[in-house]
Amino acid sequence: MTITAQRASKGKVAFNLTAGRHVMTTDVEAALGGDDLGPSPHDLFDASLAACTALTVKMYAARKAWPLDDVQVAVERDSSREAAGHYKLTRKIRLVGALDAEQSARLLEIANKCPIHKLMHGEIEVVTESV
Repeated sequence: MTITAQRASKGKVAFNLTAGRHVMTTDVEAALGGDDLGPSPHDLFDASLAACTALTVKMYAARKAWPLDDVQVAVERDSSREAAGHYKLTRKIRLVGALDAEQSARLLEIANKCPIHKLMHGEIEVVTESV
């Protein structure tokens, strides 16, 4: 899939992102020169971990027919050392349902197997081409 970014019709620096049939706006806060019309690129990066974790855990529990009613994931960012190449995300997972201790522990293990978590711990190659 190709994700595209094209200038939004509103905002000083906002862009519309298109992923298949889905469109969302990304921007930055006013302090950074934007209009805060959508999540920032950092927010989208962090959100990908939250979304992937929630989906992975929910799908695994469904396959096992475990009583997981809901999973809530919060991702907190500490970018205070980003300039030095260190970006820290703290992921907090709340499992809702009549799970036993073994099921809960297994679902937390599964959270670490979500594809985005694996990517974030692997090597990502970015190739830039002029078109």
